[in-house]
Amino acid sequence: MQAHHLQQAWAAGASTSAASSAATATTTTASYYQQPNSIEDIRTLWIGDLQYWVDDSYLHSCFAHTGEVVSIKIIRNKITGLPEGYGFVEFVSHAAAERILQTYNGLQMPGTEQTFRLNWASFGMGEKRGEGTDHSIFVGDLAADVTDYLLQETFRVQYPSVRGAKVVTDPNTGRSKGYGFVKFADEAERNRAMTEMNGVYCSSRPMRISAATPKKTTGVQQTYTTAKAVYPAPAYVAPQLPPVLPDNDITNTTIFVGGLDPNVSEEELKQLFAQFGELMYAKIPAGRGCGFVQFTARASAEEAIQRVHGTMIGQQIVRLSWGRSPASKQVC
Repeated sequence: MQAHHLQQAWAAGASTSAASSAATATTTTASYYQQPNSIEDIRTLWIGDLQYWVDDSYLHSCFAHTGEVVSIKIIRNKITGLPEGYGFVEFVSHAAAERILQTYNGLQMPGTEQTFRLNWASFGMGEKRGEGTDHSIFVGDLAADVTDYLLQETFRVQYPSVRGAKVVTDPNTGRSKGYGFVKFADEAERNRAMTEMNGVYCSSRPMRISAATPKKTTGVQQTYTTAKAVYPAPAYVAPQLPPVLPDNDITNTTIFVGGLDPNVSEEELKQLFAQFGELMYAKIPAGRGCGFVQFTARASAEEAIQRVHGTMIGQQIVRLSWGRSPASKQVC
C-alpha cells in the first residue's frame, strides 16, 4: 500500500473515526495483560514517536479501512494525563498485525510529515516487567537507514526468541543516532548473537555488539527508550589520523575528545567511556563540538585512548588526546 492510499483512507475515515474511537476506548484491555502462549497470540503492535496531538481517534482513522483493528490505546502519564508519545494497536490476528507492520512501517502518517514507527509490542499495556525475563544487546555503528523492523528481522531470522528491536533516534530531528537495542527471550541465543552477529552487515554497515545494561523500568518498550548500554569501542578506525602523542605526566587521567557529534549527550559519552574504568566526570562544553573525560586511574585512560581514538561515535569520527580540564584551549 502506498502513502497516497493511506492519505485517502485517512480522509475518508476521519468523519467516522470519533465514534469508532469511543467504542474502542471502552474495549476491554485484558488481552494486553496476558503473556502470549503462541505466535498467533502476538497480534498487538507498538506505535511510537507520536506527536502530542495524536489520539486514539486519529490512529483509528489510519487503520480502520483494513477492517482488522480490535482496539487502540494511546498511553498517557498517570499524573499529568498527557500522552507519553506511544501507544498500541491490536489486530484480529498475528498475520494481520504482521501485514500492517511490513506495509506501514516507515511510510508517511496521513496529514503529517512524520513516518509510522511500528514494532511488535512485547508486553501488554501497562504491564509490569518481570525480573530476568529479557536479555538485551547493544548494537552500534548502524547505518542511517536502519529501522526498528530491519534491525529486528536481521536478528530474528537467526534467533527465534527475538522479541523486538529499537533504533535510538534524536528526539528533535528524528534521525538515527547510529545505535540501538535488540531484546531476546532466551539468554543463550542472546549470548550467541553477541559473538555470531558482531561484524555482520545490517544494511550497509557491519554491526558492533556488546551487552546492554538496561535500567529498571515499567511499561512496554521503556527499556529501549531509557536503557543505557556498555557501549563497544566504535568501528571505522581512520588510519589517516595521527597517533596520540604520549603524555609524560603519569598523574594525568583526563582525555580530550575532539570532533564530537553534536547529537551525543554527556550521559552517552559517560556510558561509552565507563566500560574502560571508573570515571571522575564526562563533560561536553556547550557549542564546542568536543568533550572531556577524566578517569580515576591512568591505565583506564590509556586503554580508552587506544581503543576509541579514530573511531566513530554517533555519526562522526573522533580524535582523542591527553587533556587537562574542560577549560583547556584544545581545538575541537
